[in-house]
Amino acid sequence: MLHVSNLSKSYGAEAVLSGVSFIVNEGERVALVGPNGCGKTTLLRLVVGLESPDEGKVHFDPPSLSAGYLAQSLVFEPGVAVGQALARASAEHSCSQAEMERLTQCMAEAVVGDDMVALTEAYADAEARFQAAGGYGLEARQEEVLAGLALADVPRDLPVERLSGGQKTRLGLAHLLLHRPRLLLLDEPTNHLDMDALDWLEGWLRAYDGAALVVSHDRDFLDATTSRTLALDPMTHTLTDYPGPYSAYAEWRERQIEQQWRAYADQQEYIAQVEEKVRRLSEYARSIERGTIDFATRKIALGIARRATMRKKRLDRELERNTVEKPPTRWALKLDLARDDGGAREVLRLEDLGMAFPGRPLFRGLNLILRHGERVALIGPNGAGKTTLLRIVTGELEPTAGRAVLGAGVKLGYLAQGQEILDPESTPYQAIRAEATMDETAARRFLHQFLFSGDDVFVRVGSLSFGERARLMLALLVARGCNFLLLDEPVNHLDIESRERFEEALLEFPGTVLAVIHDRAFIRRVATSVWELREGRVKVTTDEHG
Repeated sequence: MLHVSNLSKSYGAEAVLSGVSFIVNEGERVALVGPNGCGKTTLLRLVVGLESPDEGKVHFDPPSLSAGYLAQSLVFEPGVAVGQALARASAEHSCSQAEMERLTQCMAEAVVGDDMVALTEAYADAEARFQAAGGYGLEARQEEVLAGLALADVPRDLPVERLSGGQKTRLGLAHLLLHRPRLLLLDEPTNHLDMDALDWLEGWLRAYDGAALVVSHDRDFLDATTSRTLALDPMTHTLTDYPGPYSAYAEWRERQIEQQWRAYADQQEYIAQVEEKVRRLSEYARSIERGTIDFATRKIALGIARRATMRKKRLDRELERNTVEKPPTRWALKLDLARDDGGAREVLRLEDLGMAFPGRPLFRGLNLILRHGERVALIGPNGAGKTTLLRIVTGELEPTAGRAVLGAGVKLGYLAQGQEILDPESTPYQAIRAEATMDETAARRFLHQFLFSGDDVFVRVGSLSFGERARLMLALLVARGCNFLLLDEPVNHLDIESRERFEEALLEFPGTVLAVIHDRAFIRRVATSVWELREGRVKVTTDEHG
């Protein structure tokens, strides 16, 4: 179905892909994984022809194969309404149906001498295109897709630019799923999806009879929808093809890294032993030579020195044939957050809290207590009021009923979903210097812990990737010394390894966390309890093992 052969791509002197080859067969669900910036999106754009490779080729079998691409950042034309965007997905369906109706009328009005064979063949062709575009089941399928992605109630005349980022992503996904191409290329389809939409999309993909190449950092989603893993290596720019789901690949990769570390350590020990022997032989030869002028004795010293030189050359040849490379150092996110300063045991209390906007009630009568050291995952459908609840806690919004009370000594840190707390004209260096008393060396060293090195610290925030901005916001929370974290979708733009490092950091964090999160692996590992906000109420589930 999809054949990628020896694909290479560079931007200037920076290589992104090198000799990448793989095949996606009919009906396969394949995961494409790797750190942010390793070339996953570039590879998808090369496949669909939005960019051209430096070397190699992409081949579809058959050449007329329809491929649908969901980009990570969707762009819609100004003024386009939701209904118009959806109609484009069924344009072929509408055109072929109209053609069938026209031909039916023509055949009904045909007279002697008309070419009925030509009319019949044209009708059969239009009907084939109609069925391929969804047939008479398209309307029901459209309702199913829109309901599954929580778009059924969005007004069709609403301009797309007025949708939230999450709604735009879901609209693009709906457009793609309704079009039903034979090959799906999905770049981060789970961003901004709530649990209900995730469950629905997983079921849809499992029932889909085409093939899919999926870029995602949601580990549970990949395990539920894919059975093969392609992993891009950011160091070599090559690809590993693993015949299993992501979790199996991750375990295999960990074993490979452990084996490489052991082999590297063994080789380093062997090198040290040989070099120590060479050093001793060389020193022994020099000591003999310094202690005598006797020709025969100095000849013995020369022989010993020659043995040392030959041993060193033999070691160099061995290393040329078989050098074990040092495994890449993995980024450990260094969240040296505020330590326990004896603050309030009761960090947050919600007292009969309620919030409603004109014509749109969100929640009411919330009575909840968040205690020191708890890590709570706040989940629920999109639009239920999760972000609104966080903004009430921060004081940005006033509730319509009740109140949210912070405990004494609480230092609140808020990581917003839209990254609006960042000044796009600032730089990481300027942002950190504004938050903490640091000289230039200390600020650059601090930012280096969050993968901002060299001149990266002077790049405008507006030019940073989503993942880079997320890391910068985490750095700001560290600099502020907070002991209560409010996190709104904190891992949306972090790759899998960064998510795992973030999880480890939060597990070590002695303070309190309230996080809007839909990453199920993250919730299982980090959360001590779950608050599910649905239909205006909160259901609390406690993890006894958290």
